[in-house]
Amino acid sequence: MGIFDKAKDALSDHDDKVDSGVDRAGDFVDDKTDSKYSNQVDQGQEYAKDATSDHHPGASDPPA
Repeated sequence: MGIFDKAKDALSDHDDKVDSGVDRAGDFVDDKTDSKYSNQVDQGQEYAKDATSDHHPGASDPPA
């Protein structure tokens, strides 16, 4: 197991804290840029959350 796998495992163990940090960072950027780049920040937040979680996007969504 490489260092990146270990880091990803550690992050996925604390997924709720990581997501909270990602949200706070995005809010900070939105605040500093007067939400000028809000769409890009939101996309970055979703990418970061998906990259650090142990599930696939939409996997926690209940079936329709």
